[in-house]
Amino acid sequence: MTSSIPAIAIGAVAAASVIREVSTKYGARRGSRTAGRPGQPGRPARAAETPAVKPVPIDRSHGDPELAVLRQAARVADWPGMEAILRPVRECGDFERLTFLIANVEDLGGDFLLKLPEQLPGDPLALSVAGARHSAWAWEARTGYRATQVSEEQFRVFHERLRVAEEYLYTAVELDPAGAAPWYTLCVTSRGLEHGVGITRRRFQAGIKRAPEHVGLHRQMLQQLCAKWGGSHEEMHAFATRTFDAAPPGSGLGELVAQAHLEHWLDLEQGPDDVYIRDAAVLKELHQAAEASVFHPAFAPTSSPYIALNTFAMAFWLADDKETAGRLFERIGDHATKAPWRYRGDPERVFAVARQDCVKKRKK
Repeated sequence: MTSSIPAIAIGAVAAASVIREVSTKYGARRGSRTAGRPGQPGRPARAAETPAVKPVPIDRSHGDPELAVLRQAARVADWPGMEAILRPVRECGDFERLTFLIANVEDLGGDFLLKLPEQLPGDPLALSVAGARHSAWAWEARTGYRATQVSEEQFRVFHERLRVAEEYLYTAVELDPAGAAPWYTLCVTSRGLEHGVGITRRRFQAGIKRAPEHVGLHRQMLQQLCAKWGGSHEEMHAFATRTFDAAPPGSGLGELVAQAHLEHWLDLEQGPDDVYIRDAAVLKELHQAAEASVFHPAFAPTSSPYIALNTFAMAFWLADDKETAGRLFERIGDHATKAPWRYRGDPERVFAVARQDCVKKRKK
């Protein structure tokens, strides 16, 4: 593979921000599966769940001042400003945080981030950022609609941008063989290009060889094993359980158990989904994972605590354990994340409804 990258015609960047794991059109009926999309649409909230509650804005910076500065630098096309934040994180080998930072600017920058490889073709950090941006840009072209509603031209652009992303990312790997950040995005592009579980697994293993407890990489592998991506509930839960069992106390990897149950819930129709998530065995697993991760004194991720806190909060809320969910909402405050609340509909409104429901329960 060559490290020389051909020039690419850059089109207009879509205005909407696109999320890696799940591309959702809010208000769409949940339950349809289409190949080549990052997830299933969220289910509309039920009438009983839509009181007049003020939506809580998604915290794009995850309560992280450094990320807020990084996002502003991306907005004004200030690569030296971005590099001043990203380079020290790479040099100390904190790939969990590096991936977190890069993943949270991939919706910004427009042509600036897309054209970084033209300006810095030999810089693996710039190539990693550009690869992540191209991957997000691909999903913008793909949109969150069902496959039958996506044109051939949209799919062509989607795949073209993903292939460009892969070229940049593999060049970054060649230039920085010890780095783990490119492997994270390569797991995302693998799903979009439908490479299959085998290739995604090899990319995942290459990443965790360099960063064994990288939560983001494990999230990507879990997505690949979901039924919506050609896996199965059994494979997904087995992976989450094995990972959790091998993790040290306080590890953020306990989040995978909650994420797996949410994915299973998402795959079921209304009615059976509530029965599943409220099952005593499921609730027991959620408590075991939460106690060993987000409720453990050693829980202190260098990325963001709010992704795991929001994931567990939604799982306990759906499981009707509002007392435990309320404890999590108290720690979350206003730091709502788009995932996983989008699984239920408009994340800003769903989060607000769930929080009010659980906080009121705790006050009684």
